[in-house]
Amino acid sequence: MKDPRQVLRTLLISEKSLITRDKNNDYVFEVDPNANKIDIKTAIEKLYNVKVVKVTTMNNPGKKRRMGRYRPGFTPDWKKAIVKVAKDQKIAEFENL
Repeated sequence: MKDPRQVLRTLLISEKSLITRDKNNDYVFEVDPNANKIDIKTAIEKLYNVKVVKVTTMNNPGKKRRMGRYRPGFTPDWKKAIVKVAKDQKIAEFENL
């Protein structure tokens, strides 16, 4: 069993994520790339005491960036999870954003 704080890295805040939160009761998190949907669901339910209905994940590849004058480099790959919470529940810590 993974520690919930290691599975969830941060809440992603953007205009699109705030609109989906208000409209569909979805929350967007950056998660550990090795975490699966079951790990993400149990971590959200343990940390925030809500009922998770659905988890959607997507892997985002790193972008090419220049490191110095000529040497190419890449930003790290990361994973995003969109978590749908039950209709009558909300995550209280993120409602004032």
